[in-house]
Order: sequence, then structure tokens, then C-alpha cells
Amino acid sequence: MTETTSKRKLGWREWVRLDTLDLPLMKAKIDTGARTSALHAFELHPFDRDGQQWVRFSIHPRQRNSQLIHVCEAPVVDRRRVTDSGGHREMRYVIQSLLTLGDDTWPIELTLTRRETMRFRLLLGRTSLAQRFYVDPELSYCLGKKPHQIKNR
Repeated sequence: MTETTSKRKLGWREWVRLDTLDLPLMKAKIDTGARTSALHAFELHPFDRDGQQWVRFSIHPRQRNSQLIHVCEAPVVDRRRVTDSGGHREMRYVIQSLLTLGDDTWPIELTLTRRETMRFRLLLGRTSLAQRFYVDPELSYCLGKKPHQIKNR
């Protein structure tokens, strides 16, 4: 069996959950051109909790719905300078969350940035998918349409 056939196939967009952040099911764009994953976030407020830096942020988890707002808190893993696809450099908070994609769940790092002008609130970069999946850019939702069996909070 080759390395590609031992991996599961993804389309260019898939339904995912960020379990640690307790967010509803979200559409994610799978982007192998991006190294890092990015989550739409606004109203970022860093704070200390038990001697560790945390960040509180708001998110609109649904595309084209600015009325639905979730407030999340997460420990800060790092701050990194990230260059977006337009060549703009930005310092971003980096957090970690459990990602559920299909039947698999594992921890990934996410950078927090404003993505309200983008079609997807979540972009999954190649680092979060390495060794697990390969992407067929002609397909969508290889792991299924919006799963009804997964609780959509």
C-alpha cells in the first residue's frame, strides 16, 4: 500500500468540530497551500490565569451570519508572525484545540485572525492534516454532508 492510499481522502471543504472550544459544527476550507490553520476571531483580549497567558475572543462560527456569536477562552501556546496569501504579515495568537474531522479527533494549533471577509471561518493548513489525509481539490465533503448524528451545539 502506498503512502497516499493509506491516508483518508478529503475534499477542499469539510465539516469539522473544534471540541476544546465548544463551537458548533463548522465548514472548514482545506488549504494545503497554508502551513498554519486559522480561525476567525475578533475582540481578542489577552489575560492571565494561574500564571499562564490566555486569550478571550469572539467568533461568528457560521458563514454569512454575524448575529451568532460565541465567546471562547483558550491558553496561548505562542505568538507568531504569519504571512497570509496576500503577502500581509501579522502577529497572531496561537492556541490549541481538539479537531474532530470524520471519525478522527486530534489536537491542532490554530492562529486567531479576522476572517469575516473570507468565505470560511476556519482554514485547515497542511500541518494539521499531515500524515492523516490527502486532499482531492475536485471534491467536497468526502467525509459526508453536514452530519446529523453529530450534535450541532
